[in-house]
Amino acid sequence: MSKFNHSISRRALVRGLGLGFVALGAGQASVEKAFAAPADGNLFGEQVEWVQKYESDARLSVPRTTTPILSAQTIAATEQAIAQYQNIAARGGWNAVPNQTMKLGTKSPAVVALRQRLMITGDLDETAGTSPSFDSYVEAGVKRFQARHGITATGVVAQQTIAALNVPAQMRARQLEINLVRLRAFSGNQAGRFVTMNIPGASVETIESGMVVTHHQAGVGKIDRQSPVMQAKAVEINFNPFWTVPASIIRKDLIPKMQKDPNYLSDNKIRVFNSAGVEVAPNAINWNSMEATQYKFRQDPGGDVNSLGFIRINIPNPHGVYMHDTPAKGIFGDDFRFVSSGCVRVQNVRDYVAWLLKDTPGWDRDRIDEVIRSGERVDARITQAVPVYWIYVTAWSNDGLTQFRDDIYQRDGFGADAVTVSAASSSEAHEGGLLEPMALTDAPRR
Repeated sequence: MSKFNHSISRRALVRGLGLGFVALGAGQASVEKAFAAPADGNLFGEQVEWVQKYESDARLSVPRTTTPILSAQTIAATEQAIAQYQNIAARGGWNAVPNQTMKLGTKSPAVVALRQRLMITGDLDETAGTSPSFDSYVEAGVKRFQARHGITATGVVAQQTIAALNVPAQMRARQLEINLVRLRAFSGNQAGRFVTMNIPGASVETIESGMVVTHHQAGVGKIDRQSPVMQAKAVEINFNPFWTVPASIIRKDLIPKMQKDPNYLSDNKIRVFNSAGVEVAPNAINWNSMEATQYKFRQDPGGDVNSLGFIRINIPNPHGVYMHDTPAKGIFGDDFRFVSSGCVRVQNVRDYVAWLLKDTPGWDRDRIDEVIRSGERVDARITQAVPVYWIYVTAWSNDGLTQFRDDIYQRDGFGADAVTVSAASSSEAHEGGLLEPMALTDAPRR
């Protein structure tokens, strides 16, 4: 038995890892994915909602966690992980893995360094040996490492994975210490049903009776338009909402888009109204000035175009942000999902809303689907408001796995050099030119 309690044997690693580890990753957008076939047969560029069927997939050797990130179990496991990584650092840490792309079939001295690195953190058993051949055993270990770091688990070692491998052990130990403080700050506050949205992980989990019920990928705030850390409550679901464009987005986004494409408003079903509530033709506005800020811009309902999709989850808070659906579902397949103006887009939002409304009479899944199909503006008040926590946690441990995410907003104190994600997957590649909702002025008009 390895002294790292989360290491796994050669047999366990090799058995049934292919599609399972791909699903455990945060998406498909990375250099590594160029070497891997899509798990469901779709092209990577398609705007699809990635089905999370892996939770019941018996082939998985490392299933999705059922332990909430905000829990006493996670705190205790994170304390143990700190001791482990401090011990690794005290023994000299790990040597750097050469900056060389490696995949199944590669034969190189760099593979020896990779094996040694993976053994230290238990992603390979200590009996893995020192062969220079990148075999299926090494591939499985790489997938496991990638899954723990929020990288698409392709088993291909490229720039993003190499950067994560080469973060020093002492830095990882310190990262865990910093985040233990954040986890403890919430200790004892959670009971019953609640929602956690972890910003660095760009993910949402629903919790009931101390167990995670559903997982959802998320699109969260850009580096220059950050999602806030906060506590709120989900009180209402708005189906087929209008979206009123905030003044800040009119200035930053809408005016430049209209300067490039005069048909942008009509193509995206955005209407213009003057102060008297009278609709105005877009060509009546001087788009080479700030005149547009004097008007109200409202997008018609419709999940195919509306920036809110079919659903808005109302969580009143001082920051004016909320959670919502999106027509740009392709972002949920990306590693880099820091694409919004502060609000949070939720993958498989109908499952999320069905869970929020499960105790609200008359709102089962059939009713939810029926209202969405109708296209009508309908609001559903949640009988018992559900606590929602937006947190910033970049390192934690539970269910035998120590997890790390990039410090996207640089709040861990290590500086920009510690951020290892690639921002190459920008929002423009997936939004289809859509504006991103934010702020209290986005509230649906009844």
